[in-house]
Amino acid sequence: MNVRKHLLSPWAKPLLMLLLALPALWLLYAAINDMLGANPAEALTRRTGDWTLRGLCVVLAVSPLRVISATPALQRFRRILGVATFTYGCLHMLCYAWFDQGLAIDDIARDILKRPFIWLGFGGLVCMLPLALTSFNAAIRWLSPQRWQLLHRLVYAVAVLAVLHFFWMRAGKNNFAEVWVYAAILGGLMVWRVVHWRRHAQQS
Repeated sequence: MNVRKHLLSPWAKPLLMLLLALPALWLLYAAINDMLGANPAEALTRRTGDWTLRGLCVVLAVSPLRVISATPALQRFRRILGVATFTYGCLHMLCYAWFDQGLAIDDIARDILKRPFIWLGFGGLVCMLPLALTSFNAAIRWLSPQRWQLLHRLVYAVAVLAVLHFFWMRAGKNNFAEVWVYAAILGGLMVWRVVHWRRHAQQS
């Protein structure tokens, strides 16, 4: 009961926003103080990508946790989590565009088309854009709840593209341990969603 009460507290959302900002603030602090190793640009790019994947896992875990724990209040945090995940995805793209390509648009466009793992990641970010742009209540009224829900199922395509992006990036070094972890988590969450949809459809 206390947990549910805290979730409904007016301080819950600001506190969550602060927690979600901490990884970015830490990376900024570490970059300023030369704490990111021999290649800080690569470290920033990879770690913002890691936080994007972690954010996707958390976003997709909200509904299962809400249903399993019978805690509807968890749903109120999904929007904040989604926007934070999109923000880390944008930071990941910015780090690549700035440190790898020097913000040269022509070079970025050629690189996206040339390297599969880059265009997969870029495709995932593009799919996240309409989700971020419609992450407010007025968008639900404009689109209608049914269309809004249909649009926001793009998050599953984003998850697939993100895992493929990570897999292809790690293929060059033949290092797939973390890839399988994220793939298992996101795959399990999507399987849960499919099973839940089928049960709901059968009951209705």
